[in-house]
Amino acid sequence: MKIGTPKEIFKGENRVAMTPDSAVQLQKLGHSCLIEAGAGVPAGFADADYTKAGVEVVKTATALWKEADVIAKVRAPDTGEMKKLRADQTLISFFSPVADEKKMKAAADKGATVIAMEMIPRISRAQKMDALSSMANIAGYRAVIEAGNNFGRFFTGQITAAGKVPPAKVLVVGAGVAGLAAIGTSTSLGAITLAFDVRPEVAEQVESMGAEFVYLDFEEEQQDGAATGGYAAVSSPEFREAQLSKFRELAPEVDIVITTALIPNREAPELWTDDMVAAMKPGSVIVDLAAEKGGNCKQTVMDEKIVTENGVTIIGYTDFPSRMAAQSSTLYATNIRHLMTDLTPEKDGVINHNMEDDVIRGATIAHAKEVTFPPPPPKVAAIAAQTKKPAPKELTAEEKRAAEVAAFKQQTKNQVTLLAIGGALLLAVGLVAPASFMQHFIVFVLAVFVGFQVIWGVAHSLHTPLMAVTNAISSIIILGALMQIGSSSFIVILLAALSVFMCGINIFGGFLVTRRMLAMFQKS
Repeated sequence: MKIGTPKEIFKGENRVAMTPDSAVQLQKLGHSCLIEAGAGVPAGFADADYTKAGVEVVKTATALWKEADVIAKVRAPDTGEMKKLRADQTLISFFSPVADEKKMKAAADKGATVIAMEMIPRISRAQKMDALSSMANIAGYRAVIEAGNNFGRFFTGQITAAGKVPPAKVLVVGAGVAGLAAIGTSTSLGAITLAFDVRPEVAEQVESMGAEFVYLDFEEEQQDGAATGGYAAVSSPEFREAQLSKFRELAPEVDIVITTALIPNREAPELWTDDMVAAMKPGSVIVDLAAEKGGNCKQTVMDEKIVTENGVTIIGYTDFPSRMAAQSSTLYATNIRHLMTDLTPEKDGVINHNMEDDVIRGATIAHAKEVTFPPPPPKVAAIAAQTKKPAPKELTAEEKRAAEVAAFKQQTKNQVTLLAIGGALLLAVGLVAPASFMQHFIVFVLAVFVGFQVIWGVAHSLHTPLMAVTNAISSIIILGALMQIGSSSFIVILLAALSVFMCGINIFGGFLVTRRMLAMFQKS
């Protein structure tokens, strides 16, 4: 089948749904590829690059829509493009089925098939096709870069001859794909990063990236993301009030706020209120990634940057992925290519639109002259629900005391038993061994006992456990050698000196190895 990509006509859109690399992969599936002349130029892909990749360059959009069996786009088609859509043609693009219900019904009436890329279900098998995540990843990264461009200081703290610069303090609201990308970028730039999310399972992810998770003093149990398709669930009014109270507490402290809270096909919740904006320091920056759906801050103006009366910059751009068009196009084209791989299981250039497949069914909003939106819930959970760990039982003071006494008694019993067995063995050996042997043997046994207690009591603060034990053994050997180094026998003196030398190498080498190991985990 012929897969065609027209030039995006949405103002300011620089992305393209097919790259030369993705076209090569699509041709391996048995398809042929078409592209409108100049479609890839805004993203840095010349027509000549497509020609080299075996793609046919079509002069006009009308000719491309007429010739192609599958249309791959980025933005939802406008009214003029919908008129070009014909029966038995497949359209793959972002579509917004809730907002574009009339267009969806018009496509179904024509007999066309429409696959909405934002409706790809969030299940493990579909991650390679998840265009929302691909674009959100870029948006989160770009949001931090845009915030830094409008912030008057360094992100990282510096101490220079000209003075001290404190690190920027960044708060990321919402730790989804965009939020995690923003957290990673912010911490990489050296900022003190705080993050908040209503889903309990993301706290460990946030902390593993070097950020601090903001916890609420609130006992309501939040719904696991596995039950909500990987997205945050709507919170109760009580939880929302506790959340806003925490944000009001943080507002005067933070320099940059990046809000990413958005549930598909819903209006963006208001999380950063007017009084929070007023409490922020002059020069602070808010980047609202939910601006397209009303914004998490209601002062946000869609597609604009404004400065409030108290000097806070609020950025409401909705084209962050388009500002990195080459990278965005590469990822989006790869998402479409993976989708086409699932639609062409035999790799024979023939599309098999299997509505029994969770991914294909979930993303299809119009097929066989029917509107197929909303889809049924996928048979597979989005992510594995975390099993709740049972809370450890709190012991009373009496129970703690009883446990300590029992542990002490058991330890004493073990030690007495070992001493009794050791004494019996010594007595048995003494009955048959000469007195001269027993004198040295008892010293040896006591040395082993004392050495064991000393070695296993060494703290591992400066070493790995293995290095701590070996250094402790070497130290005891050095002490013994120093006691023998004043002997009248030359051989004893030589052996003692060699012991000190070799154990010294072991000890100093242990410190050097430990130092190198620790340096691996330190920022240069």
